[in-house]
Amino acid sequence: MNIGPGKIATFHFRLKDEEGNLLEDSHKGDPMAYLHGSNNVVRGLQQGMSGHEAGDEFTVTVEPAEGYGFHRKENIQRVPLKNVDVKKNAKLKPGMIVAVRTKSGMRQVMVLKAGKFNIDVDANHPYAGRTLTFEVKIEEVRDATAEEKSHGHAHGVGGHHH
Repeated sequence: MNIGPGKIATFHFRLKDEEGNLLEDSHKGDPMAYLHGSNNVVRGLQQGMSGHEAGDEFTVTVEPAEGYGFHRKENIQRVPLKNVDVKKNAKLKPGMIVAVRTKSGMRQVMVLKAGKFNIDVDANHPYAGRTLTFEVKIEEVRDATAEEKSHGHAHGVGGHHH
């Protein structure tokens, strides 16, 4: 059975940056599961997985436009400390990931600089602007259930748990 629309693909991956540095490795845990065609993984990876079947091992290189997008300067902002969800008396330091209240809900951002009343944050995805290489091994391909199709994602191990 090949990966295509309406199929659940379960896979392991290693994610590397442009220099070959390992960023993520799923082999230490359960494989990831996704519903093909539902944008549950970055577009370039989904396109690269299309047509493969269980047992296939391959590499997919994903440019920023098909991955996590480009790094956008407008996503670097100064935020009032009152909008940051941190424990009282927590010491904010550059590189920390914190949640910020926005008009559209909570959003995770990285602290660039912390001041007394404001913090400078970067709301870009950490992999934005980077060309990424996924080393993939397909573990299983199956038909999605009606419930998975209606919810728009895989259920169970490696997918979403309700």
